Amino acid sequence: MRRIRLIPCLDIQDGRVVKGVNFVGIRDAGDPIELAERYAADGADELVFLDITASHEGRAPVIDLARRVAERIFIPFTVGGGIRDVATIREALLAGADKVSLNSAALARPELVRESSERFGAQCTVVAIDAKRRSAGSWEVYSHGGRTPTGLDALEWAARVVELGAGEILLTSMDGDGSHEGYDLELLAAVAQAAQVPLIASGGAGKASDLVDAIRLGHADAVLVASLLHDGHTTIPALKQAMVESGLPVRTHLHS
Repeated sequence: MRRIRLIPCLDIQDGRVVKGVNFVGIRDAGDPIELAERYAADGADELVFLDITASHEGRAPVIDLARRVAERIFIPFTVGGGIRDVATIREALLAGADKVSLNSAALARPELVRESSERFGAQCTVVAIDAKRRSAGSWEVYSHGGRTPTGLDALEWAARVVELGAGEILLTSMDGDGSHEGYDLELLAAVAQAAQVPLIASGGAGKASDLVDAIRLGHADAVLVASLLHDGHTTIPALKQAMVESGLPVRTHLHS
C-alpha cells in the first residue's frame, strides 16, 4: 500500500478560510497563509485551496493566493475555483501550484480535463466531484460550489473523467460535509471501483477512526480534513499517530 496522504483543505471566500455544514452556513476560520504554514509545519502531506464562490460568481481563481502560498509553503498544494481554461491552469501552475482542481468547468466542458492532462500531465489534473445521495447506491453530481444539480450520476462521471485523463479525484460527500459524522464509505468505495486513479476522501471527518475507515473501507488513497483541524478538535500529528497505530503507512516527522 502506498503511503496515505493527510491533506488539510482550506475553503477560501473573500480571501479568508471559511467552513460550513453541507455547503451552507459559512463561517470564518482564519487567514489562509497562517493556517497553511501551521499545517505544513505540523506534517501535512499536501494542501488544497478551493475558492468556493469563484465559479458561482464568475470570478478568476486564486492565482494571487497561489503565488503567496508558494513563497511560504514547501509542500505540494492544489488550487481550485473559477479555473475555466488551459490558460488559467497554466497561470495557476506558474504561480506555484503543483496541481489544479477542476469542477464546474469540467462539467461544462469535459474536454478541459483532456486538455489539462495532455498539456500539463495527469499528475497536475485533479477533478473535484461534489456528490449528493439521491437513492440507495446512487449519487448526483453538483456544480458551482454545490449549488447546481447536474443530473449526472457520480460513478459515471468519475469513470468518464478518468478516461479523459484526470490523474486524481477529490470526492466530497455533500451529505457529510462539515457533519463530523464520518465519510460516506459507500460512495467512496463505489467511486474507487469505478475510477482507477488515486482517490481523495472529503466530507465528514469527525475523529481519527473516520480517516482510517475511509482508507480501509472506502479504499481512498488520501483523506481531506477541514473543520476538524480549523476548529482545534485535533491536530495533524495526533491524526497521523492514530493512523500509524491502526497499521496505515503514513509519513511522519520521524519516519519520512
